Order: sequence, then structure tokens, then C-alpha cells
Amino acid sequence: MISGYIIVWFFVFALTILVIKNKGYKGIKKSGVFAGNQAISIGRKMPFALLTAAFIAQIVPIEELSHIVGPESGLLGITISALLGGLLPGGPMTSFPIALIFFAGGAGAPQIVALISGWSIFAIHRVLVFEAPTMGWSFVTIRLISCALLPILAGLIVELLSIDGLNVPSALAF
Repeated sequence: MISGYIIVWFFVFALTILVIKNKGYKGIKKSGVFAGNQAISIGRKMPFALLTAAFIAQIVPIEELSHIVGPESGLLGITISALLGGLLPGGPMTSFPIALIFFAGGAGAPQIVALISGWSIFAIHRVLVFEAPTMGWSFVTIRLISCALLPILAGLIVELLSIDGLNVPSALAF
């Protein structure tokens, strides 16, 4: 986990140097203001998103769903997870907490990867509200067909890697 932070901070440092070279300190100030505004916006939304996901966990029988999308569910569980991901409503403030709740409820890592990948690629709300009206149904059809197997492949790759030690974040183990 610490190595991830080191990599992120390395990129922050490298990008800082690039911004100073190209835009000067005004670019750094603009970037800082933008990042601060985004942090405030996310900071206001995240507690409510997590609370919503926790409420969903109390209502939805997640333990029963873990038989369908649990670690032993294999290809069928991965496929179902990918399709469920496409049906998840809203953006990351809703979808990631729901994915965490499924993870805490016993879903396997390959199934969670397929769920998030399905949400990223198929999000039905985005297709209907943004993509189809702006790009047209021909484009949407071609994109969805060409990407159809990607969430399933992502889940299968995680399953093949047999990654041990992927645990639910301790804050969500309830």
C-alpha cells in the first residue's frame, strides 16, 4: 500500500515540475485551486454515498447474493457481476460504495472487478442519457458489441492470477 503512495507522489512531483516549466507558478496555483475545489466537492458527497451503501447493505440480502457472485461462482458469477455493473445507477459516489458492500458481503475479487468494469463500460444510465443522444445508436451498438467481453475478461484475469490477500477494507467489515 505504501508503494502505491510513493508512485502517486512521484507522479505528482514530476507533473509539478512539468507544470512549472510550461505554465509557471500560476499553473501550480490554478491546479491547486482546482484540486482543492474537487476535494471539497467529493468530501461533501462521500459520507452520504457511504451511508447510502450501508443502508443498501441492510436492505439487500447480500449474503444470499454472495452465492451467486461469491468467490466460487466462477464464470457465471463473473458474467452476472458484469451485467449487474451495467445496471448500477449513478457515478462513482454511488457505484463504488455499492461494490464495497458486495465485497464485504462475500463477493469474490474477480466478481467485483467484473462489476466495476461492467459499470465503467455498460452503465445504462450513461448510455441512455448521454451517449445515445450525442453519438447515436449506431455508435452505441458498435461500442457495446466491441466491448462486451471486456468486463468478463477482466474478472477471468483476476481469477487466473489467484491473488491472495485481497481483503475488504476494515472500515466496511460490519
